[in-house]
Parts: sequence; structure tokens; C-alpha cells
Amino acid sequence: MTVKDILNCITEVAPLQWQESYDNAGLQVGDLNAEVHKALICLDITEEVVDEAIVKHCDLIVSHHPLIFKGLKHLSPQTYIERAVMKAVKHDIAMISMHTNLDNSYLGVSRVLAERLGLKDLHIMQPFENNLKKIVVYAPVTAADKVRQALFDAGAGCIGNYDSCSFNAQGQGSFKAGESAHPYVGEIGKVHFEDEVRIETVVPKHALNQAIAAMLKVHPYDEVAYDVYALENEFQQAGAGMVGVFDNAMEEVDFLALVADTLGSSCLRHSALTGRRIQKVALCGGSGSPFMGDAIRSGADAYLTADIKYHDFFVPEGRLLLVDGGHFETEQFTKELLSELIRKKFPTFAAEIAETRTNAVYYYVKN
Repeated sequence: MTVKDILNCITEVAPLQWQESYDNAGLQVGDLNAEVHKALICLDITEEVVDEAIVKHCDLIVSHHPLIFKGLKHLSPQTYIERAVMKAVKHDIAMISMHTNLDNSYLGVSRVLAERLGLKDLHIMQPFENNLKKIVVYAPVTAADKVRQALFDAGAGCIGNYDSCSFNAQGQGSFKAGESAHPYVGEIGKVHFEDEVRIETVVPKHALNQAIAAMLKVHPYDEVAYDVYALENEFQQAGAGMVGVFDNAMEEVDFLALVADTLGSSCLRHSALTGRRIQKVALCGGSGSPFMGDAIRSGADAYLTADIKYHDFFVPEGRLLLVDGGHFETEQFTKELLSELIRKKFPTFAAEIAETRTNAVYYYVKN
């Protein structure tokens, strides 16, 4: 097993292309081709987490939050970041981080939080825009099934909860092969008409090149006619936050109790109670204040996120109940998510969740 194998396993559901521009997801420390035998899974990488990896003989740390956000100008024991990097390098421990790319995945951070709360009928709160392409390719009837399947296998054809989506229309294509051509059908120098299928399907931007390569590999023509179009449709498989519903509506105080119990929180910050029952909930693990408008537009009765500033609590104006569950608390289940993704792909690989506490926030509760 290599570092790259583990990285690829996670990026199958959270491609690095989905990370935000400010982020630094992916390989943090080490060699992608290095062999690894045991991984320690955590939310944050601290010096103590590296110490735990050393004690447990882990040669890989997989985290949600990147240890290195900004460029390091030197390596000295001045900060916990530099000390952690130095110690990892000294002990041949690689580090990879899956941050906003995992936040933005339908199968990522917010989905896991929503499922822990018991929400159903989940969908992305703010889907990606300008992230879809349409591929149109013309294939002879005898090869259409093979070409179409190659596109699907490479990540094309997914619309919402459906896969293998395409539109197919049969017609005739014409061409005349030149002297240096190697025609699959027809003769050099003569116009040929061939019964063909026009195959149309959608593909997310990050999978476009691999879809085209897969299609070209199985297409029998030496010169393949295909087009790629940019689409303005929303991409429902990636974006910020999640919206779901409870089977039964509940009182606001019961919802707050459920959130506190699920997150293991001793206290919650929230806006003024609205007097409505809670059934539809929007949420965003981590810092979700920028998406409050999306939560309100979704028609949610409550919005659960973290890192809400004081004045943001005025914004809802009774339209929903705003709840700050804490950054660590709303993202804590990401550790289990990362572990499950690795174990599902590599059942015999040792992936252990870190025991070190990395939540930097403590709460004083007066009795």
C-alpha cells in the first residue's frame, strides 16, 4: 500500500479539485510513492498527534484540517506546526489532509452530521455552479454500448440520485477517409455513410479528461467526432452544506437537546426561539456563516453550523433558529468517515482513529 493509494481512495468521493482556493488539501508531508502499513486518523494534526502516531507505529496520518495552510519559510522548533512537521519527517511519517474538498462532497462532512442527527431526504444546500460539462460523441451502432459504458465507468452520466444517464439518437454520419487515414469502415477516397448513435451525457469538470480518455480508448474510429459543452446547471453532488428533514417535527428546545446530545456539547449558542416546530434543517459542518442566506432560502426551520459571529445572530429575524454547535463538534464525525472510506476500499489496511484530544476550545460550565 502506498500513500498515493490512500489519497486516491478518499479523492474518489472528494476530488482535490473541489477544495476552495484558499485551501491546502492533499499531501502535506512525505512521498506519494512511499509504502505505508498503518494510518492514524484525526481531525487536526498537532505535535501530540504525531507523538501518538510514533507510539502506535503509524507511518501515515490522515487529517481533515491541513497542518500546513501557508508556506513555511523555515523549519525550527518555534511553532507547533514546524515541530510537528520536523518530527514527522524524522520518523518517516507521511501526512495527507482532506479538508474543503471533503466539506464540499455530498458524501462528506455535512452528510455525516445530518445522518447522525437522523435527518432524511438529504440534498446539498448550495450546489456547485459551472462545474458540469456535456459530452456529445458519435459512435457506430455496433460500438455505441461500449462507448457509452466507458463514459459511465469514468464518472459521466450522474444526475442527482441517478447514474448511467444519457440521451441517444440514431442517424447517419458521413466522412471521406484521406490517404493517410485508417478507416474502421468505408474506403479511402470515397464518401461513406454510416449508421451512428449520438450519445449525450453530463460529466463533472474534474472527471472530464478521464471520461474523454476512456471514450477514445474504446471508440473504434481513428478520428473520433465529439463535442464538449459548458453547462450552467447546478451540480447536485458537490457544494456547501446539507438540507434534510425529520420524520416528525419537534419543539425547538427538543431540537436543541438533540443537537447537544449528538455533538456531546455542554452548551450551545443559538438565536432567539422562533416559536415554530423544527422539521426541515439546514446544516454545515465547520464555519458555515457565509451560507446563512442559502439556509434561509431553503425554507429550513433551523440552521446548524459553527463559528457564528455575534451580529450574525441578528440576521435570521425569526425566519429560522440559528444554532452554533462548535467547529470541532460539528466536524468530529469526519474521523469515522475517513476511517470508513479507507477500510471499505482496503479492508485489511490498519486505519486507527486518534485518541489525542485536538479540540482547542474548552468550556467552563458553572454549577
